[in-house]
This record gives sequence, C-alpha cells and structure tokens, in this order.
Amino acid sequence: MAEHKPGSMNIEEQEKTFDGFIKWSIRVVIASFAILLLLAVFNS
Repeated sequence: MAEHKPGSMNIEEQEKTFDGFIKWSIRVVIASFAILLLLAVFNS
C-alpha cells in the first residue's frame, strides 16, 4: 500500500465545485428574498 503524504492531493476540481455551489446558493437565497419581498409588497 502506498504511503500517504498529507497535502499532496490535487484538490483544484473540488475547490471549483465548492465555489460554484456557494455562488449558486447565494443566488438562490437572494432570489428567494426578492420573491418574498414582492409577495409582501403586492399582497397587502
């Protein structure tokens, strides 16, 4: 079995995926707040 060396793994692809997930999540949260705000304004 090969010896594990901490810090030697290439994680660029995981970092790109995580960054994309965070950007998508922020956009969804902003869109949800905008929809709720519009519902509150036009429903009263």
